[in-house]
Amino acid sequence: MAVTALHSAATGLSALSTNLDIISNNLANVNTQGYKASRANFQDLMYVEKAQPGVENANGDQRPTGLYVGLGVKVSGTQVDFEQGAPLSTGRDLDIAIQGKGFFQVRVEDDRGPGGIAYTRAGNFTLNSEGQIVLANDQGRILEPEIEIPDDALGVQITGDGRVYVLQPGEEEPNEVGQIELAVFINPTGLKQVGENLFIETAASGPPIVGEPGIEGRGTIDQGFLEGSNVNPTIELINLIRTQRAFEMNSQSIRAADETLQAVAQLRR
Repeated sequence: MAVTALHSAATGLSALSTNLDIISNNLANVNTQGYKASRANFQDLMYVEKAQPGVENANGDQRPTGLYVGLGVKVSGTQVDFEQGAPLSTGRDLDIAIQGKGFFQVRVEDDRGPGGIAYTRAGNFTLNSEGQIVLANDQGRILEPEIEIPDDALGVQITGDGRVYVLQPGEEEPNEVGQIELAVFINPTGLKQVGENLFIETAASGPPIVGEPGIEGRGTIDQGFLEGSNVNPTIELINLIRTQRAFEMNSQSIRAADETLQAVAQLRR
């Protein structure tokens, strides 16, 4: 019946609208440091079984195919693409990028993440009023483990394995003031996105495996660089066009089903 077509097309419009929201968010974050693009995964819904395959007739012959009518589609979830973004040279001492796998750790409120820790690929750090290294965003999340830079430091050097050195007046050699650690996850696509370029650990992601950069599969650190967004504008615009066309086709399905029901309603006249 055309009623089934109406409902199926309606689920298509709803799913495509969600996909449009995801694509729009990707395009909006094309210049966000460390941003990872998301995609929508779709799955079909239940089916009405009108004829079962394999049923035998009076001659003992089996029906080779069944007769199933689907009831539409839904967005089954969003999947984050953790492909590394292009490195952007800035020359700033506290701009750091991860070359390879891993996340920086920053402190958040205890009710936002297990242990009050969130994870990010954004490496645009700066100093707060107490000399702590913090994310240069509107919340100023403190890097974990905490690293303080002396106020008389003449320069900051960060090595590939995450060691932080400062050169102070009267000293010939820089002094080590801290160690940046990275966290990796068995299933990073299971992390929860909470905004601010942050991810939160979930049961799906597994616990973080924390340690020095460059060890046990963790990436290394490049000072003076930022990791750019991994959004590919060309691909996103193509997906946007495909979504628009699919939306139009589902609208046509609704129109055709409506015309069919209208014809049925006029049969008795």
